[in-house]
Amino acid sequence: MVIVEKVLANDFKEGIYIALGSFDGLHIGHRALIDKINEKAKEKKCKSMVYTFKNHPLTTINKEKAPKLIINNETKVRLLEKLGIDYAAFIDFDEKFMKMTSEEFIENLVKTFNVKGIVVGFNYRFGYKNLGDTELLQKLSCKFDFELIIIDALMDGNDVISSSLIRYLIRNGHVDISNKYLMEPFLMKGVIINGKKLGRTLGFPTANLNYNKNSVVPKQGIYYTNVKYNKRIFKGITNIGYNPTVNGQQLTIETFILDFDEEIYGETIEVYFINKFRDEIKFSSLEELISQLKIDEAYARSKEICIK
Repeated sequence: MVIVEKVLANDFKEGIYIALGSFDGLHIGHRALIDKINEKAKEKKCKSMVYTFKNHPLTTINKEKAPKLIINNETKVRLLEKLGIDYAAFIDFDEKFMKMTSEEFIENLVKTFNVKGIVVGFNYRFGYKNLGDTELLQKLSCKFDFELIIIDALMDGNDVISSSLIRYLIRNGHVDISNKYLMEPFLMKGVIINGKKLGRTLGFPTANLNYNKNSVVPKQGIYYTNVKYNKRIFKGITNIGYNPTVNGQQLTIETFILDFDEEIYGETIEVYFINKFRDEIKFSSLEELISQLKIDEAYARSKEICIK
């Protein structure tokens, strides 16, 4: 897969089938679009491309309304590569781009990438103030001579599977449900920083994650997690919360990594959230907390590793 950030004229002579969207999370709805461009590109002897942005458009349009992200660009690239597309375009959404009309956007896209077909979701919107919709896109497909394919909503019961739904599930602690829609369990990646080291004194040392504040954060509670460090995978117990037993004041994400005894301050780990198994509780004593942590450890040991 080739990453496209800056585009030169005549780079795409073979013709492109292109999927448009933000692709946050790369959930099964997104994958329906990607499967279709791969299928059509093969059929028409073209190349496939996912076209998205480095930054969410709302970070430029109205930063306060920008959603927290399910995956970062690094993870998005890794997952897109697994899906077998030929090109992934990551474009800066800046003020100049924001002011582009719907027709200008599509005309520029078709001419730049030699587009033979465009695949979008049923609710795709584009152009200045999001005035473009699938009805306009249908008219533009005739004007600029490309095939348009609109993918219907993918449903789970009464719910449309979308990035918004997945964010809602994660924020409310339902990571086990959100994971059904994702290519891999929900991931938080970050550098390990110094904490209060209380866990070490209790016999349960934790890795304190300095996470990306633009990422969606699961609901406070205790989670069974899988931890990837230095190409190795471990079972983990992750606490998201304020450590009420010791009157903590700041939200932390701390993971007790089972069968692990290394100093990793300043190192990067990946924490995959498998399921929430209890709420964060204020215990009456440290002894009561230790007793519960032993129960939590036994629970984590009974679970399977869920990632590769």
